[in-house]
Amino acid sequence: MKVIYNNEFNIDLGLLNYVHPFDGVKFRKIAETLTSSGKVEVVSPDAAVSMDVVDEFLSSIMRHRVRNKNGILQALEVPRVPFIGFSFLDKKVLTPMRWGVAGTLWGAERALENGGIYWNLSGGYHHAAQQNMEGFCIYNDIGICYQQLVSRGLLNAADKILIIDTDAHHGNGNAVTFMDNPSVTLLDIYNASIYPTSEHTRKRVDIPMKLKPGTDGETYLKCLEIALGEIEGDFNLAFVVAGTDVLGSDKLGGLNLQVSDVAKRERRTLVKLQEMNVPAVLTGGGGYSSQSAVAVSNTILSCIDF
Repeated sequence: MKVIYNNEFNIDLGLLNYVHPFDGVKFRKIAETLTSSGKVEVVSPDAAVSMDVVDEFLSSIMRHRVRNKNGILQALEVPRVPFIGFSFLDKKVLTPMRWGVAGTLWGAERALENGGIYWNLSGGYHHAAQQNMEGFCIYNDIGICYQQLVSRGLLNAADKILIIDTDAHHGNGNAVTFMDNPSVTLLDIYNASIYPTSEHTRKRVDIPMKLKPGTDGETYLKCLEIALGEIEGDFNLAFVVAGTDVLGSDKLGGLNLQVSDVAKRERRTLVKLQEMNVPAVLTGGGGYSSQSAVAVSNTILSCIDF
């Protein structure tokens, strides 16, 4: 397993970091822990994806919305701040996210070419879609990645893709993005009582596992085993949205997992992918507590044998 990271992943807004619970510089903390261990190979894409690549994925309306300050602030779920302009948001938030998209694409290209597992510390923007951005997700990295892989001839429309979403929130953006694509199988295990509650997108999920608020680690892992057991068929590539907002310390996820449970979750997912011989890219997903960086670091160190 190789870990994908670049310093540009970090979203550092200075004092404005306090207007949103997301720890935008956690990627740096994770990378420092992994590097100091001497056990993990950390690699990086060469550059952020270009806006030309992003625009190719987006609808015509969204091409304008992603360049609009107020639309971006709404999607980031932060109040409108008069003295902040679009250029500030583009430099501090959007460019790091485009680096995150590049990490997912870079990992997928190499997973297809060489096999194996690539873990992108960023990405996992599963609430964004071609025609919408919300839930702190501006660009759908998996959707953009899939489109680029097809256009570059690394995948074709008939190749089978698996998305395993273990973030605490339902991946409505992925559901919309692949709504009419029968080649993509969605497995989504999430807190059914919190955002987003769209039944239209929930119905697109092939293997749903709806959890109750406060679900603990033991119950979560049992439900995950059931869901993983329902995966059928052969797949050319898998994506995993490995959000740490499942932690009990996370104010937005509403679940009650411990740091050790997150490591068990990823290990069980990776064992399943290994059994199916599917190359995969893991993405960061959500994670809004102070324990998020610790959970990711510990999990990766416990899974370095993959």
